[in-house]
Amino acid sequence: MALRAFLDRLGAAFERAGQPGSLRQQLLRWLILPLVALVALNAVSLYRDALEAADVAYDRSLLSSTRALAERVTVKDGKVVANVPYVALDSFETDTLGRIYYKVTGLQGETVSGYDDLPPVPKGVPRSDLYPALVRFYHASYNGEPVRIAALLQPVYDDSMRGIALIQVGETLDARQALSRRILLNTLLRQTLMVLAVAALVWFAVRLVLRPLMRLKTAVETRPLSDLSDLDPALVHREVRPLVTAMNGTMARMQDLIASQRRFIADASHQLRTPLAVLKTQAELALRENDPAAMRAIVGSIAGTTDNAIHLANRLLTLARIEHGGGSAALAPVSLAALAGQVGLELAMPAVQKGIDLALESGENADTTVMGNELLLHELVSNLVDNAIRYTPPGGSVVLRVGADADGVLLAVSDSGPGIAPGEYDKVFMPFYRAQATLEANPGGTGLGLAIVRDIAVMHGAALALSQGEGGRGLEVGVRFARHVES
Repeated sequence: MALRAFLDRLGAAFERAGQPGSLRQQLLRWLILPLVALVALNAVSLYRDALEAADVAYDRSLLSSTRALAERVTVKDGKVVANVPYVALDSFETDTLGRIYYKVTGLQGETVSGYDDLPPVPKGVPRSDLYPALVRFYHASYNGEPVRIAALLQPVYDDSMRGIALIQVGETLDARQALSRRILLNTLLRQTLMVLAVAALVWFAVRLVLRPLMRLKTAVETRPLSDLSDLDPALVHREVRPLVTAMNGTMARMQDLIASQRRFIADASHQLRTPLAVLKTQAELALRENDPAAMRAIVGSIAGTTDNAIHLANRLLTLARIEHGGGSAALAPVSLAALAGQVGLELAMPAVQKGIDLALESGENADTTVMGNELLLHELVSNLVDNAIRYTPPGGSVVLRVGADADGVLLAVSDSGPGIAPGEYDKVFMPFYRAQATLEANPGGTGLGLAIVRDIAVMHGAALALSQGEGGRGLEVGVRFARHVES
């Protein structure tokens, strides 16, 4: 668990450090650098083990020399003597890789043979448990050189006396150091070769593993700009397939967006073509007309057509803004009752000019606060009330109601116009679709009002419902919002 927590913290530190960078370089770095560290630790461990084995081997050889010398130590005429021939002395004093020194100490501490100034056994040096002998090994300095000395206690006796003699044999560390250097060089050479071999294998493996990603990259780069079809998840590893699936989902949404834009452009161009053609025709008639009264009538028609074109253009721009940019609108608490009152004041004059009774009904002390974008909600209420005024005949009535109940906040606009057949309720929310009854009541409509209302309602998570007005006359549009609860 501690290792996992450490790796998590290390990964988080790398994420905070900046951009991820190259995946290949990170894989190589995370694989090779820890490998080098592990190999270095392994090399140190192997080197220490080899040195210990070499020390054991050299100590065994040193003990053998000490025992060989001990066999020549005897008691003669009540004295300890060492019968070391010249050839043995020569072999003790020199070696192909260093020098060997010895000393034989008698029962009373006197030097019997060898080098009198050979360093004595330090206090506290323990007896070696590796060998069945009373031997101690220790390091010392002799003649300015480091030496390794074996001190063996050898029992000696004859008929007149018995005791313990001390035999010391030391050797310089030249041979050991040469062997240590050879072991170190061999270890480093083998470990380096192993690291290079593993690094080459890791590099090849990473290159091989990343090949599917390179194929995916090539497939994305070489496809035409218009090709938004799905990528094959089988091109990559199982762990990367969710990313490819997410990319396919994004491209599917882009296809839908592009298709929606194309439909919108086609519909908008078709809808704008009609008033522009009418304007051109009216302008040509006005140019050929000499009668001032007829000219005035044509100019009036041009003004009306221009108003309709402006109204259509504004609706188109509103619909485009909602469909392609409204999703990122900021949300805040909005009072629907206050917003409805504001829209009622703004549209009171068109209602009065048409002789329509515009009424606002709001529940007293009701909390009608919802979470939404105030500008878009204003557009929603304005479209509902404006549609009701346009399709209600003179002398009719339009009622705007705002209330709250256990299910949320309800905004409803009802009119006494021609209404819509129930079979067309689902169709009227499509852009540019116009019900048969509305075509007769207002031939110059755009068919965009309810489409705009639907998009804004969907963005706010509100539910739309159409029904007949009071007494079976007209149309009522209800929009139910979730009530905003302050945290």
